[in-house]
Amino acid sequence: MDTVLSGIRPTGFLHLGNYFGALKNFIKMQDENRCFFFIADYHSLTTHPTPDNLSINIKNVLIDYLAAGLDPNKCDIYVQSDLPEVCELSLLLSMNVHVGELQRVASFKEKVRRQPNNVNAGLLTYPVLMASDILIHRADKVPVGKDQEQHLELTRDFAQRFNNLYGINYFKLPVAYNFGDNLIKIPGLDGSTKMSKSDNETSCIYLSDSPEVIRKKVMKAVSDSGPVTPETPKSQAVENLFSLMQAVSTPETVQFFEDEYHQCRIRYGDMKKQLATDIIQFAAPIYEKVLSLREQNDYLREVVAQGATHARENARKTIKDVREIIGIRPL
Repeated sequence: MDTVLSGIRPTGFLHLGNYFGALKNFIKMQDENRCFFFIADYHSLTTHPTPDNLSINIKNVLIDYLAAGLDPNKCDIYVQSDLPEVCELSLLLSMNVHVGELQRVASFKEKVRRQPNNVNAGLLTYPVLMASDILIHRADKVPVGKDQEQHLELTRDFAQRFNNLYGINYFKLPVAYNFGDNLIKIPGLDGSTKMSKSDNETSCIYLSDSPEVIRKKVMKAVSDSGPVTPETPKSQAVENLFSLMQAVSTPETVQFFEDEYHQCRIRYGDMKKQLATDIIQFAAPIYEKVLSLREQNDYLREVVAQGATHARENARKTIKDVREIIGIRPL
């Protein structure tokens, strides 16, 4: 049985990009693997959330996890800060990580470009903490989107470096779990190539959005003036609309609008109406569960407490082994 790990930062609500990028297929894995899901509150501190927002967002992510189909009787769900061992492992791993390789990480360079006034050390060492999240459970597989592929490669590098340095094959080299040939990336409504709340919240369809909100967001999605000839290539914004439709609509619906596009008679307003209807229908069961779970505080606390207990059993064993391997032993 493989050990599988997934984590999402509590920066609000989960959106369709999160769901298709990891959760939708990964939910099936609960019956076949030892699965850990965590809410990465330590990671979110790089953006300096207020204490109240952090607490609320942790609850929101937990609710979305459960509403999307995670079953605490089949997997363990915990809050990252309930696992202090991950910080110790991050510190120990960082002793063998080079500053230069962290500065070359694509996501770090993008953060520096986007938020030049908040280039904190946590952003630089983000990949080390992420690697620790994975290696603390000696995970075999990690469901990641395309944008996290480099972080997983770094985790493998750090694990192999530790093994080589201490002459022991201790850490596994985790691989991406993606249920297909390619890692999934769901595009945004704003014409960007990734649905991300970090850049523009209107780019996202959240799992907890009401039907009215979903419809308004989709109808405001970026498009263009339409094709001039049947061979006119789709703009990025229009390609995004088709990608979203492929995720939630029937093949017949997608083919209809493909034909309309290539015959130069597509009406983007009609396409958006259909897309909004299909997203609402797709998300309806999740949305109903979100509303139900919001008032079940005792149950939510029970879920993360149980998850933390099981996660710490794993983590303590790993830290004990790592200390012994590197020579931190009782006198």
